[in-house]
Amino acid sequence: MFKILLIEDDQTLCQEIKTRLSAWSYSVYTIDHYDQVMQQFSSIAPDLVIIDIQLPKFDGFHWCRMIRSHSSVPIIFLSSRDHPTDMVMSMQLGADDYIQKPFNFDVLIAKIQAILRRVYNYNNDVIQLKSWCGSTIDLEKNTIAKDNEQIELTKNEAFILKVLIEHKNKIVSRDQLMEALWQDSRFISDNTLTVNVNRLRKKLDELGLGQYIQTKVGHGYIALEEEIKYD
Repeated sequence: MFKILLIEDDQTLCQEIKTRLSAWSYSVYTIDHYDQVMQQFSSIAPDLVIIDIQLPKFDGFHWCRMIRSHSSVPIIFLSSRDHPTDMVMSMQLGADDYIQKPFNFDVLIAKIQAILRRVYNYNNDVIQLKSWCGSTIDLEKNTIAKDNEQIELTKNEAFILKVLIEHKNKIVSRDQLMEALWQDSRFISDNTLTVNVNRLRKKLDELGLGQYIQTKVGHGYIALEEEIKYD
């Protein structure tokens, strides 16, 4: 049974989410003290975190940073704010998804199911290591290493890279990537994919590999074995 940590200070909404998710056989834990979020996170060791942006003491961005410094557990943000910068910030901090309030509970559950399938099932592949452009990608640890330097990736970034190198030297459309990532592209924004790919490319730059993930404008992305320019 998957454990979900729900960090939401609206008690009515919190209880409704807990009731709905419990009906799907998830073990749902909530926060009692908002100055002890990390202590409760460590104690519960959840498989997924759902967190509101506006919280007492510190906001959800703060706690996302804290969680990301210790764990790559999937994180879904909830927010009643409609600022596009909030979504961009959440993705830059390593969140896996962003849902704006008010939301449809069927959509929330579909997103949770898709993330859990992706995160906890794709690592069952027989081959956990992949080689690409002189680097080694560890799909179990979500890392990429080259020349004795190792970079940590989020689960989204590792999965995007996995899909691209499995189709290396071929264009993978944005729709294909969204379908692979979230199982159903209706539940994810185009902007979220852009943020994830840009963040991945920036990390790859640290290993001198960023130029090997290129954008085919109007079509998608391509992972190259050697640098080839596409207009």
